Amino acid sequence: MRWGVESICAGLAELGVKIAPSTYYEQRQRFPTKREVADEELKVQIRRVHGENFGIYGARKVWLQLNREGIAVARCTVERLMKALGLAGAVRGRIKRTTVADPAAPRPADLVRRRFAPRAPN
Repeated sequence: MRWGVESICAGLAELGVKIAPSTYYEQRQRFPTKREVADEELKVQIRRVHGENFGIYGARKVWLQLNREGIAVARCTVERLMKALGLAGAVRGRIKRTTVADPAAPRPADLVRRRFAPRAPN
């Protein structure tokens, strides 16, 4: 590192964020949890199943296929990992878009005088 951890922690402490240098070193040396290791292995399988089915399968069908192959996994886990991977199944039907607003069109005045800004921090 260009600057030492202690000096960075001291600078953060001046700003009101108290972090001990030992916290940094502990985080740096920690081993991945069982969930993180299992998630990385499952992500490979989920990508494979999703890709083999032309990106059509959603979380439910990917979950069913994995269980058929003998990979025991919960459906909520498949949903969470597919969301993290940015994968989604095909959506049936057509999206109905009834109104498309013109961004250049003038907008009516605010007759109620609404205030969208907070008066003070929460």
